[in-house]
Amino acid sequence: MFAIGETDEDFICATLDWWPPEKCDYGTCSWGHASLLNLDLENPLLATAIKAFHPLKIRLGGSLQDKVIYDVGKLKQPCHPFVKNASRMFGFSNGCLPMSRWDALNAFFNKTGAVVAFGLNALNGKRWKSNGATDGPWDSSNARDFIQYTVDHGHKIKAWELGNELSGSGVGTSISVEQYAADIIELHGILDGIYKDYEEKPLLIAPDGFFVADWFKEFLNLTGPNIMNVVTHHFYNLGAGVDNDLVEKILNPSYLSQEASTFKGLQAVLQNYGPWSKAWVGETGGAYNSGHNLITNAFVMSFWYLDQLGMASAFSTKSFCRQSLIGGNYGLLNTTTFLPNPDYYSALLWHRLMGTRVLATNSTGTEYLRAYAHCTKSSRGVTLLLINLSRDTGISVQVSTGSGTSTDRNSRLEYHLTAKDGDLHSQTVLLNGNILNITPDGEIPSLSAVTVPANRPILVAPLSIAFVNLPYVQFPACS
Repeated sequence: MFAIGETDEDFICATLDWWPPEKCDYGTCSWGHASLLNLDLENPLLATAIKAFHPLKIRLGGSLQDKVIYDVGKLKQPCHPFVKNASRMFGFSNGCLPMSRWDALNAFFNKTGAVVAFGLNALNGKRWKSNGATDGPWDSSNARDFIQYTVDHGHKIKAWELGNELSGSGVGTSISVEQYAADIIELHGILDGIYKDYEEKPLLIAPDGFFVADWFKEFLNLTGPNIMNVVTHHFYNLGAGVDNDLVEKILNPSYLSQEASTFKGLQAVLQNYGPWSKAWVGETGGAYNSGHNLITNAFVMSFWYLDQLGMASAFSTKSFCRQSLIGGNYGLLNTTTFLPNPDYYSALLWHRLMGTRVLATNSTGTEYLRAYAHCTKSSRGVTLLLINLSRDTGISVQVSTGSGTSTDRNSRLEYHLTAKDGDLHSQTVLLNGNILNITPDGEIPSLSAVTVPANRPILVAPLSIAFVNLPYVQFPACS
């Protein structure tokens, strides 16, 4: 095995959004009190879930971020919350972030060790054109005051992002590539000025939109060298949350593989037009419009989630932000109870086992076996991710390590994930046959492996997922 890609240490990322409780899709209102403005920061399960990652990267943003003003400096309008208004973009009025809430959020992130990327409003000061797009320069005054307040109060931000889904044809509206580049250069200047005395400066990331190769190329050409630290893209490759074929898509290996063209395309654009930048998935929840209850928040979603994590990392995507940490029907945590959904445990196992170095992997036999390999995190050896999409056929896996050397070849560690009672729509997941539940004292349960003799084949049951740590396999790529 040889290395084909590399991720950041905090590859796993999740989002917090701005949607109020009145956000509804297809007659279902699934956001509850999961907004940045009303999330219960005192809930002990929320803190515990974040702390378990040491650290978890959290991207703060979403559709409404370009309608948010910050209650600091000389505001040009009152600081009002979002109000449902069907005549406005995304069905809501503009909203406002009070600095008392911003302080509380940062105290919470500091307490839990979260790493924060914040999405700024890119539409402030824009003029609306008759075709629905926007025109004119960004009014950066409110954002500048907000960033200055953030620094003055000691709040640590890993990355500042400008705009959400405004690239290309945009969602809701758009900004031309020429204007977007000019706005980014202005933000770069603001960050340089405010952080001039800081040794560690925040990352500048954009455009957090859907990948269109020509637009991204021109964006990088216009911003020029060493402006963009991270180029972010979104994808929702399962389609709308109301789609009746979501499960069939998730379990279709050919369908899952289609997203590889996006990862490969962005990798090529960065290599040729922006080698100073790295790629992030800035947001994805699989199915747009808040997902689908008992699918995108149930066990079946882990097949999609872990497969896309594996695929993205193979193309050196540095970070992968899941929509959402909490909120909608695709949260890692239940919106009401804050209990972990199955994908939370999938994410935590990835974070603990899969190192930053991605290894070339090839599987023969059935297309229903998806296989990925990384150098093991914080330990020796290699960890495999094996996903069996077959509904009725277990798979016996024999591992050939090629030129890798084996030492102390006695046993390996296996972590098998299955749905409770075999129900793909279950929100309860089993690890090695044991239900994963929060402990009586409110802690994340131990994610313990089973030890298996190394000379036995790896058995991956139908509709199951296995992480397999081979501590005895040594590769130069993992040294």
